[in-house]
Amino acid sequence: MHPLATFDWPGVIEFLPSLLVGLCYTLLVAIVGIGIGFIIGAFVGLGRLTRFKPLYWLATVYVEVIRGTPVLVQAMWIFFALPLLIGTNLPPLVAGIIVIALNSGAYIAEIVRGAVQSVAKGQMEAGRSLGMSQHTTMLNVIWPQAFRRMIPPLGNQFIISLKDTSLLSVILVPELMFEGRMIAASHFNSVEIYTTVAALYLVITLTLSKVLNVVEKRLDR
Repeated sequence: MHPLATFDWPGVIEFLPSLLVGLCYTLLVAIVGIGIGFIIGAFVGLGRLTRFKPLYWLATVYVEVIRGTPVLVQAMWIFFALPLLIGTNLPPLVAGIIVIALNSGAYIAEIVRGAVQSVAKGQMEAGRSLGMSQHTTMLNVIWPQAFRRMIPPLGNQFIISLKDTSLLSVILVPELMFEGRMIAASHFNSVEIYTTVAALYLVITLTLSKVLNVVEKRLDR
């Protein structure tokens, strides 16, 4: 008998509802986290371009600290250490969203900085020559051009953040990996469950990749 025949693959159907609930939490954490991360990244990215040194160094320290530490360490610190400093516990879901937001924000900041710097400096000079302030020129001339260039890397960052949510199972966020671990631990069907979990992640990431390819082609045209 083939080894795969000894596993209860049809039995996975019984656990699909729980896994799909976990997948919904995964998408929730990823979408909300990277949404907040974009806001953080936009401000930090512009902070990395400012000539106001205190803001520049604050933004730089944030980016370097986040990029220089693993997501797992950030998750453990925010869930276990931060409550000791602020005097209140964080619900796992809230902690997970904070982790993804702060982590993605650092990388989005660099995406924003690179996109803004890629716009020709003459665009700012042209706006100023027309009587627009630096702020107005940035908002109405530079930012729209930069934002179009951000879309592909932002999509890639979303996929990365989506996969990073699997690490949040260690702080009890009820996402897909957490649900898979609980089921596999109680029913001793690791092969079937973890294969299904991997397949669900793959379906989501491949779908997002296809959407990104369509967006990129439309932007090229």
